[in-house]
Amino acid sequence: MYMQTFNIFPELFSFSLIAPVILRAVLGLIFINLGYLKLTKEKPGWVSSLNILGIKPASFFVILLGLVEILGASLILAGAYTQLAALVLAVIAVSETLIEYKEESILKRDLPFYILIAAICISLILTGAGLFAIDMPIL
Repeated sequence: MYMQTFNIFPELFSFSLIAPVILRAVLGLIFINLGYLKLTKEKPGWVSSLNILGIKPASFFVILLGLVEILGASLILAGAYTQLAALVLAVIAVSETLIEYKEESILKRDLPFYILIAAICISLILTGAGLFAIDMPIL
Protein backbone atom coordinates (compact mmCIF):
# COMPACT_ATOMS: atom_id res chain seq x y z
CA MET A 1 0.00 0.00 0.00
CA TYR A 2 1.38 3.40 -0.99
CA MET A 3 1.23 6.16 1.64
CA GLN A 4 0.63 9.71 0.55
CA THR A 5 3.12 12.15 2.02
CA PHE A 6 2.77 15.89 2.43
CA ASN A 7 6.49 16.52 2.52
CA ILE A 8 7.85 18.28 -0.52
CA PHE A 9 11.29 16.64 -0.31
CA PRO A 10 10.87 13.33 1.57
CA GLU A 11 14.12 12.01 0.07
CA LEU A 12 16.02 14.56 2.21
CA PHE A 13 15.03 12.60 5.35
CA SER A 14 17.93 10.30 4.45
CA PHE A 15 20.22 13.12 5.61
CA SER A 16 18.51 13.73 8.96
CA LEU A 17 21.72 13.01 10.91
CA ILE A 18 23.32 16.06 9.27
CA ALA A 19 20.90 18.50 10.95
CA PRO A 20 22.44 18.13 14.44
CA VAL A 21 25.88 18.79 12.92
CA ILE A 22 24.66 22.14 11.62
CA LEU A 23 23.10 22.98 15.00
CA ARG A 24 26.28 21.92 16.81
CA ALA A 25 28.42 24.16 14.61
CA VAL A 26 26.19 27.21 15.12
CA LEU A 27 25.77 26.68 18.86
CA GLY A 28 29.47 25.99 19.39
CA LEU A 29 30.56 29.13 17.58
CA ILE A 30 28.00 31.26 19.43
CA PHE A 31 29.10 30.02 22.86
CA ILE A 32 32.80 30.33 22.06
CA ASN A 33 32.09 33.95 21.20
CA LEU A 34 30.01 34.51 24.35
CA GLY A 35 32.69 32.94 26.55
CA TYR A 36 35.44 34.97 24.90
CA LEU A 37 33.47 38.20 25.38
CA LYS A 38 32.99 37.41 29.08
CA LEU A 39 36.73 36.95 29.48
CA THR A 40 37.60 40.14 27.58
CA LYS A 41 35.45 43.05 26.44
CA GLU A 42 32.27 42.37 28.45
CA LYS A 43 34.02 41.28 31.67
CA PRO A 44 33.71 44.62 33.53
CA GLY A 45 29.98 44.82 32.78
CA TRP A 46 29.38 41.25 33.92
CA VAL A 47 31.42 41.75 37.11
CA SER A 48 29.46 44.91 37.87
CA SER A 49 26.13 43.21 37.22
CA LEU A 50 26.94 40.16 39.33
CA ASN A 51 28.06 42.47 42.16
CA ILE A 52 24.75 44.35 41.93
CA LEU A 53 22.88 41.03 42.01
CA GLY A 54 24.86 39.99 45.10
CA ILE A 55 26.79 37.16 43.46
CA LYS A 56 30.26 37.21 44.96
CA PRO A 57 33.12 36.89 44.17
CA ALA A 58 31.81 38.27 40.89
CA SER A 59 35.12 38.30 39.03
CA PHE A 60 35.71 34.62 39.78
CA PHE A 61 32.22 33.63 38.60
CA VAL A 62 32.52 35.65 35.37
CA ILE A 63 35.81 33.91 34.56
CA LEU A 64 34.34 30.53 35.49
CA LEU A 65 31.25 31.17 33.36
CA GLY A 66 33.35 32.22 30.36
CA LEU A 67 35.56 29.14 30.65
CA VAL A 68 32.56 26.80 31.04
CA GLU A 69 30.97 28.33 27.94
CA ILE A 70 34.15 27.85 25.91
CA LEU A 71 34.63 24.28 27.18
CA GLY A 72 30.98 23.38 26.56
CA ALA A 73 31.15 24.89 23.09
CA SER A 74 34.30 22.92 22.31
CA LEU A 75 32.61 19.70 23.39
CA ILE A 76 29.56 20.56 21.28
CA LEU A 77 31.73 21.25 18.22
CA ALA A 78 33.58 17.95 18.64
CA GLY A 79 30.36 16.09 19.33
CA ALA A 80 31.68 14.80 22.65
CA TYR A 81 29.25 14.45 25.56
CA THR A 82 26.85 16.43 23.39
CA GLN A 83 23.72 15.93 25.47
CA LEU A 84 25.45 16.82 28.74
CA ALA A 85 27.19 19.87 27.22
CA ALA A 86 23.91 21.01 25.62
CA LEU A 87 22.15 20.68 28.98
CA VAL A 88 24.79 22.79 30.73
CA LEU A 89 24.69 25.42 27.96
CA ALA A 90 20.87 25.50 28.08
CA VAL A 91 21.00 26.22 31.82
CA ILE A 92 23.56 28.96 31.15
CA ALA A 93 21.40 30.47 28.38
CA VAL A 94 18.34 30.62 30.65
CA SER A 95 20.44 31.98 33.54
CA GLU A 96 21.97 34.69 31.34
CA THR A 97 18.49 35.64 30.18
CA LEU A 98 17.43 36.17 33.78
CA ILE A 99 20.64 38.02 34.70
CA GLU A 100 20.43 40.35 31.73
CA TYR A 101 16.70 40.86 32.35
CA LYS A 102 17.31 41.85 35.99
CA GLU A 103 20.39 43.96 35.29
CA GLU A 104 19.85 45.82 32.02
CA SER A 105 23.20 47.64 32.11
CA ILE A 106 24.87 44.74 30.29
CA LEU A 107 21.97 43.97 27.97
CA LYS A 108 23.75 43.32 24.67
CA ARG A 109 21.47 40.60 23.35
CA ASP A 110 17.73 40.27 23.53
CA LEU A 111 15.25 37.59 24.55
CA PRO A 112 14.80 35.99 21.08
CA PHE A 113 18.57 35.36 20.93
CA TYR A 114 18.52 33.42 24.19
CA ILE A 115 15.32 31.58 23.24
CA LEU A 116 16.99 30.49 20.00
CA ILE A 117 20.16 29.17 21.63
CA ALA A 118 18.10 27.43 24.35
CA ALA A 119 15.98 25.80 21.61
CA ILE A 120 19.13 24.60 19.81
CA CYS A 121 20.41 23.17 23.10
CA ILE A 122 17.14 21.34 23.72
CA SER A 123 17.16 20.01 20.16
CA LEU A 124 20.65 18.59 20.67
CA ILE A 125 19.63 17.06 24.00
CA LEU A 126 16.76 15.26 22.24
CA THR A 127 18.50 14.29 18.99
CA GLY A 128 22.10 13.77 20.06
CA ALA A 129 25.20 14.79 18.15
CA GLY A 130 24.38 13.43 14.71
CA LEU A 131 27.14 12.55 12.28
CA PHE A 132 30.80 13.55 12.49
CA ALA A 133 30.84 13.31 16.27
CA ILE A 134 32.80 11.50 18.92
CA ASP A 135 29.58 10.22 20.50
CA MET A 136 28.05 9.24 17.16
CA PRO A 137 24.99 6.99 17.45
CA ILE A 138 25.28 3.33 16.61
CA LEU A 139 22.90 2.60 13.76
